Amino acid sequence: MNLVIYLGLARHAEQTLAESLRTVGEGHAQHPDVLFTCRTLAGMSEEHVRRLSPIVDRYGASSAGDVREPERLHAGGLAQVRSGPVGLLRDLQDLHVLGTLAQTTWTAVYQAAQALRDTELIELCRHASGHNSRQLSWLNTRLKAAAPQSLIAS
Repeated sequence: MNLVIYLGLARHAEQTLAESLRTVGEGHAQHPDVLFTCRTLAGMSEEHVRRLSPIVDRYGASSAGDVREPERLHAGGLAQVRSGPVGLLRDLQDLHVLGTLAQTTWTAVYQAAQALRDTELIELCRHASGHNSRQLSWLNTRLKAAAPQSLIAS
């Protein structure tokens, strides 16, 4: 069953997103909204990982090829933050990419959960997708707020 690939991908995507949110929050702590909101959003992803654990125990989770993708993105883009206003803008964009990966992974898993009639997994997918939507919405809003000053001011 190939679901194990996507369960592994969901777990790694959420772990990487949580770690990256914390890194960006701490790295841009001079912006209190970024620090505290990133902490809150990271907690959401950590909750997804915790709730996924019994499902992984049931089905398993692959650590093959594609599952490493979020770590590659994390290592290449969010292992440390960039400095200055443009750095914040770029870091927000990178977080958005990771958040989108997590959300689309949950979408695929949700379709499989429906086919399996796994109510626990269906509920987790709905919950995680809702949180991912909130994460992406905040990232988009914060990106819009940061862009004018970052790109126009000298």
